[in-house]
Amino acid sequence: MSADLVSTLVDGSVATLTLTRDHKRNALDQDMCRAIDAALDEVVDAGARAIVITGDGSAFCAGADLGGGVYADGFFDALFSMLGHIQRVPAVVIGAINGPAVGAGTQLAMACDLRVVADSAYFRVPVVDVAIALDDVTVRSLERLVGGARARTMLLTGATLSSEEAVTCGFAAMSGTLDDALALASVCATKAPLTIRNLKAEFAWGGYRPFSDEERQEFQLAAWNSEDVQEARAARSEKREAEFRGR
Repeated sequence: MSADLVSTLVDGSVATLTLTRDHKRNALDQDMCRAIDAALDEVVDAGARAIVITGDGSAFCAGADLGGGVYADGFFDALFSMLGHIQRVPAVVIGAINGPAVGAGTQLAMACDLRVVADSAYFRVPVVDVAIALDDVTVRSLERLVGGARARTMLLTGATLSSEEAVTCGFAAMSGTLDDALALASVCATKAPLTIRNLKAEFAWGGYRPFSDEERQEFQLAAWNSEDVQEARAARSEKREAEFRGR
């Protein structure tokens, strides 16, 4: 079932996860959320240090499957578990937003560490149009990522955030294609893994599955006391690129 919903490709230390439910514009249901969860574990176990998530077809993700998925028992547990997993996974996750990201599709994009947006991409969270409630983590995260006034306008009116606006306000790292996202992932994959883990734990503060204070302190100490710190110092002295091993 998972392979029918999400395809995975690992190329060295960079992995690509493609949502393959194009006939539903990659809308999320419980099975799709679980498939993304499983795919994340699969590619990390295969050695991925950076992960690109994109959509098959013309849409990144049309949101929750309003044909039944959003109303099914367990859907929101599966959704928030998956979003939290993206924030906690020990790899940089980049959303290659190839088209519209609506509702839960915007939440999926928000959970990624970085976003690269195609010209055809846009973001909407139209809860006011479908009469459903929104969780506090999504509201606060949207405020942090796009700014308070813009977030309130999007949520209270159902307004669209264009790809150009996403770059301008800092929600997206850049405009570009899947290839651009993969190039960015290749850069991230060369960086110190324990520092990436530490940074992700800090970024996840207030997120869907935040790390505990003890975990965050553990990650900080692990980075400071790592062999990678010594490797970085040696590389600077020898005027070469550091080769980080995550230990």
